[in-house]
Amino acid sequence: MKNKVLFTVTIIVVFLLGLLASSIINRKNEAKYQYVPNVQIGENEPRNSEWGKNYPREYQSYLQTADTTFKSYQGGSAMIDMLEDDPRLVVLWAGYGFSKDYSQGRGHYYAIEDIHNTLRTGAPETKDDGPMPATCWTCKSPDVPRLMNEKGVAEFYDGTWAENVSEVVNPIGCADCHDPNNMKLRITRPALVEAFQSMGKDINKATHQEMRSLVCAQCHVEYYFDKNKPGHEGTPYLTFPWKNGFSVEAMETYYDDMEFSDWTHAISKAPMLKAQHPGYETYLTGVHADRGVSCADCHMPYKSEGGQKFTDHHLQSPLNNVANSCQVCHREDSDKLIANVYERQQKSTENRLKLEDLLVKAHIEAGKAWELGATEEQMQDVLMSIRHAQWRWDYAAASHGASFHSPVEIGRVIGSGLAEAQEARVKLARLLANLGYNEPVPMPDISSKEKAQKFIGLDVEKLIEEKERFKSQQLPKWLEEAKAREAKMDGNDVVSNQ
Repeated sequence: MKNKVLFTVTIIVVFLLGLLASSIINRKNEAKYQYVPNVQIGENEPRNSEWGKNYPREYQSYLQTADTTFKSYQGGSAMIDMLEDDPRLVVLWAGYGFSKDYSQGRGHYYAIEDIHNTLRTGAPETKDDGPMPATCWTCKSPDVPRLMNEKGVAEFYDGTWAENVSEVVNPIGCADCHDPNNMKLRITRPALVEAFQSMGKDINKATHQEMRSLVCAQCHVEYYFDKNKPGHEGTPYLTFPWKNGFSVEAMETYYDDMEFSDWTHAISKAPMLKAQHPGYETYLTGVHADRGVSCADCHMPYKSEGGQKFTDHHLQSPLNNVANSCQVCHREDSDKLIANVYERQQKSTENRLKLEDLLVKAHIEAGKAWELGATEEQMQDVLMSIRHAQWRWDYAAASHGASFHSPVEIGRVIGSGLAEAQEARVKLARLLANLGYNEPVPMPDISSKEKAQKFIGLDVEKLIEEKERFKSQQLPKWLEEAKAREAKMDGNDVVSNQ
């Protein structure tokens, strides 16, 4: 009897082991033949759908980036009118394009559509502040490396935004980060390579793990348009201000030494700096970077599907995918982890809003000083304090997730900004008193975006009319040109990304 039982158990075990071996062999074969190329991807192929024919899982996950339903404390993926949400921003950016329109972006999938729609790009034929440069397209599309290769880097920068509308049509995707020959991560934007060179570093020596952040650093960084670059004078050449280092003070010194400003404030006349989105710089100062965690580890974590492990290309907030991102390292419950993030963000926001209040008052008080006859010499120190305070505010605000990525550093930056803003207002109080004005300067009603924009003199209705005319008349013609061009590419079907 015992022998029968033993024989039966042995048969069952052998059968199960056979199933296991068969499964392993099948999975290995699946992996082996998973990426047999279906199409030959060209060196400068910008169409994400073409790459998707060879890498369907990655492409299908990328398409999920079109979902804008996730909301978090700082926004998520839904478009939010930030000027409506916080009208003080209109005054802080008076005289600059961001006072016209500033909405939280909906993600990479909508990069082209959103730049078509924003009032900042205006109607190209009617913009009163001159044509936007082609440089503004640099981070929006894999069509950009293609154009840089065809025209030359400086030649691309030297064009206009409008003349490239029919050329830049594919949203951020595969070719921005991958080599089509072997799918290795690569840098396609020369500004990052040049920034490393300015620091005496060779980006080609970066490890694979470092590259999983550096491909993001091609765009999620602070930058400016250098019109004095040797050999390219007059060209708005995309440049990262990293020569002195990544900190807020290092970049401030870089800009101050070259007397650079993005614009002159319409009220205070201060020479202003507009922080773009220094996400990489602030990430470097946080605990995750210190422990070797890359951007992709959290925003593009690995996932398994059909027995295949691959990188999830649904780029999004880790808070919408806590199990695959945060909980790989952290064992706390999902609700606890999200609460920890929100707590850090809320505390940072409290002080950031206090700094905004001080800056709005400083700009308006400076405007009053000019009205009363202040001289440039009297205003010089005041304006530099305003410039430095707002640079710190913008550095903290524009780096988006930095209040979580690096809460200690962002707290320090906002704290130094508060000190600079207070100093500016003390100087202004003394100057106003010397000019015979001893009363508090009246503050306008900027309780809504509309009221704030009216205060700074913006004719928003006109801007909207011009934009709608552009979208209904000129834009469709340019997009048709783009479809015709893509229809000729190697005989493949046209892929519409609009």
